[in-house]
Amino acid sequence: MSAAAAKASTSEDLKKNHFELFGLTPAYALDLEHLDRAYLDIQSHIHPDRHAQAGDAGRRASMEMTLQVNEAHRTLKSPVQRAKYLLELNGVDVGFETNTAMPPDFLMEQMELREALEGAREPEALGRLEKKLFEDKERIEAQIAERIDGVHDYAGAAELVRKLMFLDKLDEEINAAYEALDG
Repeated sequence: MSAAAAKASTSEDLKKNHFELFGLTPAYALDLEHLDRAYLDIQSHIHPDRHAQAGDAGRRASMEMTLQVNEAHRTLKSPVQRAKYLLELNGVDVGFETNTAMPPDFLMEQMELREALEGAREPEALGRLEKKLFEDKERIEAQIAERIDGVHDYAGAAELVRKLMFLDKLDEEINAAYEALDG
């Protein structure tokens, strides 16, 4: 690809949303294998190493495109980030930093899970928590898919995404607890 072609391709691709970039229909439920194949295909064409001889403009265009493709891939691979991105594409101000209101029953369950995590002193207890968390995340992800893809209730999906964010945070804490046991 010549420097001019790389620059033209890049400026056009930079205008695409993450789904368009990979040739995907915007949806929460994605074929992640298709996403990964599209990502690798694009990377094989735009990677800066392939444009080492293209001159400054070609290398810069390749680098910009690589950054966008990496960010798009990272966003779409993550269930939370993909949901947030879809909500933003559909005009929903996610406001996750300012809107932390959650249903009381969900908050109580989170407190109970965190207490159980604090009391977990062996891998088996952490494994039980991890299993429950996995099941809860799967259930909420299915609800998000229904809200976004099925009924296009983007505002209603926002609360579910906030719940999923809570569960992701707990997942990180469980991983840290495993590391503390190993250390």
